[in-house]
Amino acid sequence: MMILLKKTNIDFIAKRYIFFAISAIVIAAGLVSMAAKGLNLGLDFTGGTLLQVAFTNPVTTAQVREAVSKAGLEASIQSFSGRNAYQVKVKGSQEKVNEIADKMLASFTANIPGNAFTEEKRDYVGPVVGRDLAKKALFAIILSFFGIIVYVAFRFSNPVWGAAGVLAIFHDVLVTMGAMSLTNREIDLVIVAALLTIAGYSINDTIVIFDRMRENLRNFPKMPLGELANTSVNETLSRTIITNLTVLVVVAIMFVFGGDVINNFAFAMLVGSISGTYSTIAIATPLVYQWEKKGK
Repeated sequence: MMILLKKTNIDFIAKRYIFFAISAIVIAAGLVSMAAKGLNLGLDFTGGTLLQVAFTNPVTTAQVREAVSKAGLEASIQSFSGRNAYQVKVKGSQEKVNEIADKMLASFTANIPGNAFTEEKRDYVGPVVGRDLAKKALFAIILSFFGIIVYVAFRFSNPVWGAAGVLAIFHDVLVTMGAMSLTNREIDLVIVAALLTIAGYSINDTIVIFDRMRENLRNFPKMPLGELANTSVNETLSRTIITNLTVLVVVAIMFVFGGDVINNFAFAMLVGSISGTYSTIAIATPLVYQWEKKGK
């Protein structure tokens, strides 16, 4: 196995209060932003106008997006291959469906000249659908957290370890949501998928460290818990950094060169990956030590 770092001897447990303070400040900034201006929820959660048009001649998604942008609107655009047809969704109330749709049609005429188009569909995605999707998204996150606690508690015979792992995940989700709020990025079901991906990725790294802790606990039963935790984190540090750097490089490329369509997703993954690496090393294991110490 490639070794990025030679054997380290960093006392993570002694610095745990510094790590907790850093996380508290970052999370607090995100919570203040969410409380002050809320989250920029996408069409999936708020409802809005749906317009589907078919062009006579070939047209690119970039041209459609530029035309919608020049109309002063932010939209989600889906193409239908082989038909030169596009479905455009824009946030807005039901009363503004015709106003928003007419703006887009006028902008298509002005900014994509010489290319006739036909309006195939004009509709409204109502708030009832939005509320239903929000409930399902929240249920999916809660269910995944519960499953992780049960799995980790069963695997390591200690519910404290499972709770620490889930708190680390919750930390990553809050940091990512706070970053989305601070940058006013839109949150839709794709971002929910990113959050679930971050949760799975984070707990995977955490379990690697927990597994090394369990192994060291069997090999050195008389070793103090703080020393055992530090030893385990240091022994897996190279593996953690190599794995996470691989993910970060890919996500960074997606963020820089992926275009507008996946930019928000890539941003969420970028923040979540960094936060997940940090919480694996600096939050999950120190929490186990803190709770075990308090319990004893």
